[in-house]
Amino acid sequence: MTPSKLGFTVGIAAFVLTTLAWLLLQNLSLGDKLIDERIEVGYAASDPQFERVMGAVLGPTIVGGNRVQALQNGDEIFPAMLGAIRSAQHTITFETYIYWSGSIGKEFAQALAERARAGVRVHVMLDWWGSGLEASNLDAMRAAGIALQRYNPPRLTTLGRMNNRTHRKLLVVDGRTGFTGGVGIADAWRGQAQDPQHWRDMHYRVEGPVVAQLQAAFLDNWVGLTGHLLHGQKYLPPLAAVGTQAAQAFTSSSGGGAESMQLMMLMSISAARSTLALSMAYFVPDNVAVNSLVAAARRGVRVQMIVPGAYTDSELVRRASRFEWGPLLRAGIEIYEYQPTMYHCKVMIVDGLWTSVGSTNFDSRSFSVNDEANLNVLDASFAEAQRATFDADLQLSRRVTLAEWESRSWTDKLLDALAGTLSSQL
Repeated sequence: MTPSKLGFTVGIAAFVLTTLAWLLLQNLSLGDKLIDERIEVGYAASDPQFERVMGAVLGPTIVGGNRVQALQNGDEIFPAMLGAIRSAQHTITFETYIYWSGSIGKEFAQALAERARAGVRVHVMLDWWGSGLEASNLDAMRAAGIALQRYNPPRLTTLGRMNNRTHRKLLVVDGRTGFTGGVGIADAWRGQAQDPQHWRDMHYRVEGPVVAQLQAAFLDNWVGLTGHLLHGQKYLPPLAAVGTQAAQAFTSSSGGGAESMQLMMLMSISAARSTLALSMAYFVPDNVAVNSLVAAARRGVRVQMIVPGAYTDSELVRRASRFEWGPLLRAGIEIYEYQPTMYHCKVMIVDGLWTSVGSTNFDSRSFSVNDEANLNVLDASFAEAQRATFDADLQLSRRVTLAEWESRSWTDKLLDALAGTLSSQL
């Protein structure tokens, strides 16, 4: 090879490597940190100003007249979702992060396909990274007439945004019945969390005016993927009051407003005056979140949280979480590890009045790059019921004391610190 050809080849190789390195850095980056100080509010969750701010500033509006039913674990969650799908007359919109092959995945595919063949307009959005259905299953769903989209598949023009995933769990049937929460469509969620192979989780069936907001969250992502706006009464029918609960469907997206979910969480924590209960599958707080939780404890709020214990699908996340516990434990915050199985719940209860449930984890990924959706409910009776569920989970959890945390072995401390250096990527 002549020197000129060698130089040209080296130049091309350098350009390719530089481009790949840039794309890798773009993927690893979770974006600029937009919230860099503790959020302080001068009112409690019970103050009408809290409702106004959550509805007017963060949006959408908190609407009354809803009925939200809590569902525990796969034995309650999956039959309710499948029953709603099988009853569909006009439309089904379904967006999820995890959809894996297995028996429950097959049941959902068959139910959705049957309704599509019956003339129901079925729209399914599966995250490209999180869903693991074989191509044959996807082809069968499309052959039945299902409009199926994969969220953010890898393309040369979008490699810099590979970190952006839809982590939402949304199902809306006929624009009238909605479901959201933490459950994925996989056999790990079947059963009643009876052993380490069956996970503990919560999902929620929703009726009333707030269902239109859940639907709007799906429609927003659908038009972004396809350029096709779904509208009309089959998707957005008039919704009368069916209950007494005030609620809002709160969303975030890396395309704009990714920081809004973190802001909502921090404002909720800052509004706590007596109790704060937090169930969290992946808890890796940044300094702002740690400071907000510590400030709540110091002003007299009893802060209790349940996180996964030894049974976890990510030991790296568990270690990165433990690395951050020192200031929390020193402030008197109670941290419990769930013992029977993987704990996948994502629930926050403030002062027995304000409850936030949905897909959002307490980590940088949920707060920065994931598309998330939470259902916020402003209702004392609903919060009381969720608190009872939290307390039942507490009985199956083991409290981690400050003394225990400080007396970890040097190897555990080192591994936790190493995981902590990656916390912004988890």
